[in-house]
Amino acid sequence: MRAWEANIRRVTPYTPGDQPNRPGMIKLNTNENPYPPAPGVEKSLKEFRTDCLRLYPDPKSSVLVEALAERYHVAQDQIFVGVGSDDVLALAFMTFFNSGKPILFPDITYSFYPVWAEEFRIPYETPALDGNFRIVKEDYDRENGGIIFPNPNAPTSLAMGVSDVEDILLHNRDVVVIVDEAYVDFGAESALSLVEKYDNLLVVQTFSKSRSMAGMRIGFAVGNALLIRYLNDVKYSFNSYTMNQLALKLGVEAVLDEAYFQETVAKIIRTREQARERLSELGFRSLDSSTNFLFVTHPEYQARELYEELRKEGIFVRYFDVPRIDQYLRITIGTDEQMEALYAFLEGYKALQRKEV
Repeated sequence: MRAWEANIRRVTPYTPGDQPNRPGMIKLNTNENPYPPAPGVEKSLKEFRTDCLRLYPDPKSSVLVEALAERYHVAQDQIFVGVGSDDVLALAFMTFFNSGKPILFPDITYSFYPVWAEEFRIPYETPALDGNFRIVKEDYDRENGGIIFPNPNAPTSLAMGVSDVEDILLHNRDVVVIVDEAYVDFGAESALSLVEKYDNLLVVQTFSKSRSMAGMRIGFAVGNALLIRYLNDVKYSFNSYTMNQLALKLGVEAVLDEAYFQETVAKIIRTREQARERLSELGFRSLDSSTNFLFVTHPEYQARELYEELRKEGIFVRYFDVPRIDQYLRITIGTDEQMEALYAFLEGYKALQRKEV
């Protein structure tokens, strides 16, 4: 070990889903939207003048903040934007979780949470989901330094009602509660309705899923104006110009086209429900999804083996080699054509398994 290594901050990094680049592949492993962004995004991209890139972007991201404030019926000083919701959440960890008391988040949840907690040296505890993989709201009624959970949860795909979210807020008025709503548009009820009532609530959303812009990296938070001011203070202490010119311009176009947004979300929900039925016919059990993915298991198959066989055929899904969920696969909802290819493979796999028996 070199002498200087003794002073290095060591963390176990987050492991993102594979980003393969194989001809003809079917990519159902990272919860990307299978449909393109709104038509206005493409039009604006073609009209984009590169001359503006010589100038710094607006550090306040005013055009995007204004569009989001109008869309979600809040004041502009209640909106914070960042480079994807991961950027927003990381800054929120740094800003709000400093009491020295352990923060709380579920034991099965977005696996970036423990990474940020360890990186920023924040103690944490992980209340267990119940036997049906649901958050137990009573487990968050105890002393803590802050709370964060996704709603719907990932990778389980389950959502809790706003009344349960409010119950957690009622029992935690002295800490910041963050609700991570990356998948909320696919069937869950947003906690945005509670923002005016609870000044300690921060709701975080992303453009990566329902707005088809994972490659552009845009996330945002909505909360009390004071919370947003504190977030901006921390952001400006690191980098005043986080949102680039192109992201701001295209982000606005994505927000403005509400009809296209609703259309693509409805397509994904429809395909998801069809997929639940088709997979059920093949013997799979799936949780009641409010997301753009299904969390499935099969009583006769080893999840890792099926994951590997799918991968060989160029069909990528997500496997988590962790306790309690190591017999589950997470399958992103693709186009109808992509899902048909998945079903065809699974039917063949089922026939092969029966022959071997």
